[in-house]
Amino acid sequence: MGLQEERPPRCWAASRTPYHRLVYLGVQEERRRGRVGRPRKGEAPLSVSHRLLARLEVDEGKLERARRGLGRFLLATDVLDREALPAGEVLGRYKDQTRTVERGFRFLKDPLFFTGSTFLKRPERVMALGMVMALALLVYALGEWALRRGLAETGSSLLDQKGRPTQRPTLRWVFGLFIWVRLVELEGRPLVLILPTSIG
Repeated sequence: MGLQEERPPRCWAASRTPYHRLVYLGVQEERRRGRVGRPRKGEAPLSVSHRLLARLEVDEGKLERARRGLGRFLLATDVLDREALPAGEVLGRYKDQTRTVERGFRFLKDPLFFTGSTFLKRPERVMALGMVMALALLVYALGEWALRRGLAETGSSLLDQKGRPTQRPTLRWVFGLFIWVRLVELEGRPLVLILPTSIG
């Protein structure tokens, strides 16, 4: 029946387990007879079936190649001086930028930003709105970066939402701290008023 060949047959398990391999052990023939006991001489079985014998093992070569590709990606910069901008700092800046940009786009898609209530039909107006949002996000990211750098250089900190000091506050949280600050002009002189946060 062509089942005694040494080449391992294809199996669905091999495609579902990319880091394993099937070790082909052979084919076992099973004969089914109509009665229990030793078969008589020349008695033909009712049916003959074959069972594939194989063992699933981890393919260390494929696993090692997959491990070498984990956690690696390319970062490019126009600063060629390695001492001025080490690789660790490049990675740190990239991660900070990624967190800021992703968080900023979530803010733009927030219902409170009223993006969903903007109805534009002309493609050029949609592109213009996207450009304005991108520029607003850029200004926001630069402001947050400058704020954090200033806190780190001066050794200062701000209290976060849990009342703990931090040198990495979000600009949105800092904006909330100024909600009680008012700039008024009294007799031609600008004054800064800090309103009480509670009444009573």
